[in-house]
Amino acid sequence: MGTWGMGHFDSDTAADFAGRLDDARPGRREEIIREALALAARTGADEHLDADDGVVAVAAAALLAAQRPGGIPVDSVYGPDDPVPPLAPELCGLAVTALDRVVAGESELLELWADAGEGERWSAGVRELRAVLGGAMAPPAGQGAG
Repeated sequence: MGTWGMGHFDSDTAADFAGRLDDARPGRREEIIREALALAARTGADEHLDADDGVVAVAAAALLAAQRPGGIPVDSVYGPDDPVPPLAPELCGLAVTALDRVVAGESELLELWADAGEGERWSAGVRELRAVLGGAMAPPAGQGAG
């Protein structure tokens, strides 16, 4: 895995994912993002999650989080060149599950960052994404279950 930074698109794998989104017709981009999140989300906690699948899930979650209140825009030169169309807010739950899996045991990506001595710092960036996406799942103030 060619990685040059901690940004969500600072690797060959994430940059390739961005290129795949740019090559897809606009109506297909949300489906590609959904598939990336679902792959990580459906991997059981005791199953091995491949580093590349984790990288792509984090990149997909970053694109979704960028569209949510409090989200940080994806401004990496390695991110998608073309604007990502508005994504369904319902993807937030899937993204949270995928991110939880990426920082759980048996995650090769977490292991690689830990081996580099940056596991906690990298995990903090994933937790920031999760916080934005988790907040997007909360009901508006005063509209809880009742």
